[in-house]
Amino acid sequence: MTPNYQSSTAVLAAQAVEPRTVIVVPTYNERENVPLFVRRVREAVPECQIHFIDDNSPDGTGDLIQTLSDEDPRISLMRRTAKNGLGAAYVAGYTDALEKWPNAQFFIQMDADLSHDPQYLPAMLDAMKAADVAIGSRYVHGVSIVNWPLRRLIISRFGTWFAKTITRMPATDLTSGFKCYRADVLRAIDMSKIRANGYVFQVETSFRAWRMGYKLQDVPIVFHERSAGVSKMNMNIALEAFLVVLRLGLERLLTAAPPQPTIRKPAS
Repeated sequence: MTPNYQSSTAVLAAQAVEPRTVIVVPTYNERENVPLFVRRVREAVPECQIHFIDDNSPDGTGDLIQTLSDEDPRISLMRRTAKNGLGAAYVAGYTDALEKWPNAQFFIQMDADLSHDPQYLPAMLDAMKAADVAIGSRYVHGVSIVNWPLRRLIISRFGTWFAKTITRMPATDLTSGFKCYRADVLRAIDMSKIRANGYVFQVETSFRAWRMGYKLQDVPIVFHERSAGVSKMNMNIALEAFLVVLRLGLERLLTAAPPQPTIRKPAS
Protein backbone atom coordinates (compact mmCIF):
# COMPACT_ATOMS: atom_id res chain seq x y z
CA MET A 1 0.00 0.00 0.00
CA THR A 2 1.32 3.46 -0.88
CA PRO A 3 1.59 5.68 2.22
CA ASN A 4 -0.34 8.97 2.23
CA TYR A 5 2.73 11.05 2.88
CA GLN A 6 6.11 11.97 1.46
CA SER A 7 9.13 12.78 3.58
CA SER A 8 11.57 14.94 1.67
CA THR A 9 14.46 17.17 2.59
CA ALA A 10 17.11 17.52 -0.08
CA VAL A 11 19.78 18.73 2.30
CA LEU A 12 19.47 16.15 5.10
CA ALA A 13 22.49 14.32 3.76
CA ALA A 14 24.55 17.45 4.29
CA GLN A 15 24.13 17.38 8.06
CA ALA A 16 27.43 16.52 9.70
CA VAL A 17 26.15 16.10 13.26
CA GLU A 18 22.91 14.44 14.28
CA PRO A 19 20.78 16.73 16.46
CA ARG A 20 20.34 16.10 20.19
CA THR A 21 16.80 17.54 20.06
CA VAL A 22 14.15 17.21 17.36
CA ILE A 23 11.04 19.39 17.40
CA VAL A 24 8.04 17.83 15.64
CA VAL A 25 5.53 20.40 14.41
CA PRO A 26 2.24 19.56 12.62
CA THR A 27 0.97 22.25 10.26
CA TYR A 28 -2.20 23.00 8.34
CA ASN A 29 -2.62 26.50 6.92
CA GLU A 30 0.14 28.00 9.07
CA ARG A 31 2.00 29.92 6.36
CA GLU A 32 1.64 33.23 8.25
CA ASN A 33 3.19 31.79 11.40
CA VAL A 34 6.03 29.56 10.18
CA PRO A 35 8.81 32.17 9.57
CA LEU A 36 8.43 33.79 13.01
CA PHE A 37 8.07 30.37 14.64
CA VAL A 38 11.36 29.20 13.11
CA ARG A 39 13.16 32.36 14.19
CA ARG A 40 11.88 32.12 17.77
CA VAL A 41 12.82 28.43 18.04
CA ARG A 42 16.31 29.16 16.71
CA GLU A 43 16.75 31.85 19.37
CA ALA A 44 15.79 29.40 22.13
CA VAL A 45 17.48 26.16 20.96
CA PRO A 46 19.87 27.02 18.11
CA GLU A 47 21.05 23.53 17.22
CA CYS A 48 17.74 21.66 17.24
CA GLN A 49 16.16 20.02 14.21
CA ILE A 50 12.72 21.43 13.32
CA HIS A 51 10.68 18.70 11.60
CA PHE A 52 7.40 19.93 10.10
CA ILE A 53 4.51 17.61 9.22
CA ASP A 54 2.27 19.36 6.70
CA ASP A 55 -1.16 18.01 5.78
CA ASN A 56 -1.25 19.39 2.22
CA SER A 57 -2.12 22.92 3.39
CA PRO A 58 -4.00 24.81 0.67
CA ASP A 59 -2.36 28.10 1.74
CA GLY A 60 1.07 26.86 0.61
CA THR A 61 2.53 26.15 4.07
CA GLY A 62 4.33 23.07 2.79
CA ASP A 63 5.92 24.91 -0.13
CA LEU A 64 7.18 27.65 2.19
CA ILE A 65 8.68 25.09 4.59
CA GLN A 66 10.34 23.30 1.67
CA THR A 67 11.97 26.58 0.63
CA LEU A 68 13.24 27.12 4.18
CA SER A 69 14.47 23.52 4.28
CA ASP A 70 16.42 23.96 1.05
CA GLU A 71 18.25 26.84 2.73
CA ASP A 72 18.74 25.31 6.18
CA PRO A 73 19.46 21.60 6.82
CA ARG A 74 18.12 21.98 10.37
CA ILE A 75 14.61 22.39 8.93
CA SER A 76 12.92 19.35 7.41
CA LEU A 77 9.51 18.50 6.01
CA MET A 78 7.22 15.52 5.80
CA ARG A 79 4.32 16.09 3.41
CA ARG A 80 1.08 14.18 3.92
CA THR A 81 -1.37 14.14 1.04
CA ALA A 82 -4.50 14.49 3.17
CA LYS A 83 -5.65 16.05 6.44
CA ASN A 84 -6.23 12.95 8.58
CA GLY A 85 -6.17 14.39 12.09
CA LEU A 86 -3.67 15.67 14.62
CA GLY A 87 -2.96 12.26 16.15
CA ALA A 88 -2.21 10.72 12.77
CA ALA A 89 0.10 13.64 11.95
CA TYR A 90 2.07 13.13 15.16
CA VAL A 91 2.26 9.35 14.69
CA ALA A 92 3.63 9.86 11.18
CA GLY A 93 5.96 12.63 12.31
CA TYR A 94 7.41 10.82 15.31
CA THR A 95 7.85 7.61 13.34
CA ASP A 96 9.66 9.47 10.57
CA ALA A 97 11.80 11.49 13.00
CA LEU A 98 12.87 8.44 15.02
CA GLU A 99 13.96 6.77 11.80
CA LYS A 100 15.82 9.82 10.46
CA TRP A 101 17.58 10.76 13.72
CA PRO A 102 17.93 7.50 15.70
CA ASN A 103 20.52 8.95 18.05
CA ALA A 104 18.58 12.09 19.00
CA GLN A 105 17.84 12.12 22.74
CA PHE A 106 14.76 14.32 23.00
CA PHE A 107 11.68 14.83 20.84
CA ILE A 108 9.52 17.89 21.47
CA GLN A 109 6.06 18.54 20.06
CA MET A 110 4.55 22.00 19.83
CA ASP A 111 2.22 24.10 17.68
CA ALA A 112 3.47 26.38 14.91
CA ASP A 113 1.04 29.18 15.79
CA LEU A 114 3.22 30.41 18.72
CA SER A 115 0.55 29.55 21.29
CA HIS A 116 3.38 27.41 22.70
CA ASP A 117 6.07 30.02 23.30
CA PRO A 118 9.53 28.82 22.21
CA GLN A 119 11.05 30.69 25.18
CA TYR A 120 10.04 27.69 27.32
CA LEU A 121 12.05 25.18 25.28
CA PRO A 122 15.17 25.42 27.51
CA ALA A 123 13.00 24.81 30.60
CA MET A 124 11.40 21.79 28.94
CA LEU A 125 14.82 20.33 28.19
CA ASP A 126 16.08 21.15 31.68
CA ALA A 127 13.14 19.19 33.15
CA MET A 128 14.38 16.10 31.30
CA LYS A 129 17.26 15.82 33.78
CA ALA A 130 14.74 14.22 36.15
CA ALA A 131 11.77 13.31 33.93
CA ASP A 132 10.93 11.02 31.04
CA VAL A 133 8.08 13.18 29.73
CA ALA A 134 7.88 16.95 30.32
CA ILE A 135 4.48 18.58 29.89
CA GLY A 136 4.13 22.33 29.30
CA SER A 137 1.31 23.09 31.71
CA ARG A 138 -1.10 26.02 31.65
CA TYR A 139 -2.42 25.13 35.10
CA VAL A 140 0.52 24.91 37.50
CA HIS A 141 -0.09 28.40 38.87
CA GLY A 142 -3.85 28.71 38.53
CA VAL A 143 -4.75 29.49 34.92
CA SER A 144 -1.94 30.82 32.69
CA ILE A 145 -3.78 31.49 29.43
CA VAL A 146 -3.93 34.74 27.46
CA ASN A 147 -6.84 35.78 25.19
CA TRP A 148 -8.97 32.66 25.37
CA PRO A 149 -12.76 33.04 25.31
CA LEU A 150 -14.52 31.71 28.40
CA ARG A 151 -16.03 28.80 26.44
CA ARG A 152 -12.59 27.50 25.39
CA LEU A 153 -11.29 27.82 28.93
CA ILE A 154 -14.25 25.89 30.38
CA ILE A 155 -13.84 23.09 27.80
CA SER A 156 -10.10 22.85 28.49
CA ARG A 157 -10.44 22.88 32.27
CA PHE A 158 -13.22 20.30 32.20
CA GLY A 159 -11.26 18.11 29.78
CA THR A 160 -8.19 18.17 31.98
CA TRP A 161 -10.20 17.54 35.16
CA PHE A 162 -12.10 14.67 33.51
CA ALA A 163 -8.95 13.04 32.10
CA LYS A 164 -7.11 13.31 35.42
CA THR A 165 -10.07 11.98 37.41
CA ILE A 166 -10.57 8.98 35.14
CA THR A 167 -6.94 8.05 34.45
CA ARG A 168 -5.38 9.18 37.78
CA MET A 169 -2.32 10.55 36.00
CA PRO A 170 -0.20 12.92 38.15
CA ALA A 171 -0.11 15.94 35.82
CA THR A 172 -1.93 19.26 35.86
CA ASP A 173 -2.52 19.69 32.10
CA LEU A 174 -3.19 16.39 30.39
CA THR A 175 -4.53 17.99 27.20
CA SER A 176 -1.40 20.09 26.62
CA GLY A 177 0.17 19.76 23.19
CA PHE A 178 3.54 21.15 24.34
CA LYS A 179 5.54 18.10 25.44
CA CYS A 180 9.03 16.64 25.45
CA TYR A 181 9.76 12.91 25.34
CA ARG A 182 12.90 10.92 25.77
CA ALA A 183 13.49 8.98 22.57
CA ASP A 184 13.30 5.67 24.44
CA VAL A 185 9.85 6.56 25.75
CA LEU A 186 8.51 7.13 22.24
CA ARG A 187 9.93 3.81 21.14
CA ALA A 188 8.39 2.07 24.15
CA ILE A 189 4.96 3.62 23.57
CA ASP A 190 4.91 2.24 19.99
CA MET A 191 3.12 5.00 18.10
CA SER A 192 1.59 2.52 15.65
CA LYS A 193 -0.73 1.35 18.45
CA ILE A 194 -2.08 4.80 19.37
CA ARG A 195 -5.76 5.00 18.42
CA ALA A 196 -6.65 8.60 19.36
CA ASN A 197 -6.63 11.04 16.46
CA GLY A 198 -7.72 14.42 17.86
CA TYR A 199 -6.42 16.45 20.78
CA VAL A 200 -6.97 13.46 23.08
CA PHE A 201 -3.86 12.01 21.42
CA GLN A 202 -2.03 14.03 24.09
CA VAL A 203 -3.83 12.17 26.88
CA GLU A 204 -3.32 8.72 25.39
CA THR A 205 0.42 9.10 24.78
CA SER A 206 1.02 10.38 28.32
CA PHE A 207 -1.13 7.56 29.68
CA ARG A 208 0.88 4.91 27.81
CA ALA A 209 4.15 6.31 29.13
CA TRP A 210 2.86 6.69 32.70
CA ARG A 211 1.42 3.16 32.78
CA MET A 212 4.85 1.79 31.89
CA GLY A 213 6.38 3.61 34.84
CA TYR A 214 7.90 6.61 33.09
CA LYS A 215 7.94 9.87 35.04
CA LEU A 216 5.77 12.80 33.97
CA GLN A 217 6.75 16.32 35.04
CA ASP A 218 4.92 19.64 34.66
CA VAL A 219 6.75 22.68 33.31
CA PRO A 220 4.84 25.94 33.93
CA ILE A 221 4.07 27.92 30.78
CA VAL A 222 1.87 30.82 29.73
CA PHE A 223 -0.31 29.84 26.78
CA HIS A 224 -1.17 32.57 24.23
CA GLU A 225 -4.11 32.21 21.88
CA ARG A 226 -2.96 32.11 18.25
CA SER A 227 -2.49 35.51 16.62
CA ALA A 228 -3.06 34.21 13.08
CA GLY A 229 -4.99 31.31 11.57
CA VAL A 230 -7.99 29.37 12.88
CA SER A 231 -8.34 26.90 15.76
CA LYS A 232 -9.04 23.29 14.67
CA MET A 233 -11.21 22.37 17.71
CA ASN A 234 -14.73 21.06 16.97
CA MET A 235 -17.44 18.91 18.61
CA ASN A 236 -16.31 15.68 16.90
CA ILE A 237 -12.87 16.11 18.47
CA ALA A 238 -14.45 16.77 21.88
CA LEU A 239 -16.64 13.65 21.60
CA GLU A 240 -13.65 11.51 20.63
CA ALA A 241 -11.79 12.84 23.67
CA PHE A 242 -14.64 11.88 26.01
CA LEU A 243 -14.84 8.33 24.66
CA VAL A 244 -11.06 7.75 24.56
CA VAL A 245 -10.61 8.91 28.16
CA LEU A 246 -13.38 6.53 29.29
CA ARG A 247 -11.59 3.69 27.46
CA LEU A 248 -8.29 4.55 29.13
CA GLY A 249 -9.99 4.62 32.53
CA LEU A 250 -11.45 1.17 31.97
CA GLU A 251 -8.06 -0.07 30.83
CA ARG A 252 -6.49 1.22 34.05
CA LEU A 253 -9.11 -0.56 36.16
CA LEU A 254 -9.31 -3.85 34.29
CA THR A 255 -5.78 -4.57 33.06
CA ALA A 256 -2.37 -4.82 34.68
CA ALA A 257 0.13 -2.09 33.90
CA PRO A 258 2.68 -3.22 31.29
CA PRO A 259 6.30 -3.42 32.43
CA GLN A 260 8.69 -0.65 31.45
CA PRO A 261 10.71 -2.14 28.60
CA THR A 262 14.43 -1.81 28.15
CA ILE A 263 14.84 0.00 24.87
CA ARG A 264 18.11 0.05 23.01
CA LYS A 265 18.76 2.79 20.45
CA PRO A 266 19.37 1.55 16.91
CA ALA A 267 22.99 1.36 15.94
CA SER A 268 24.16 4.54 14.22
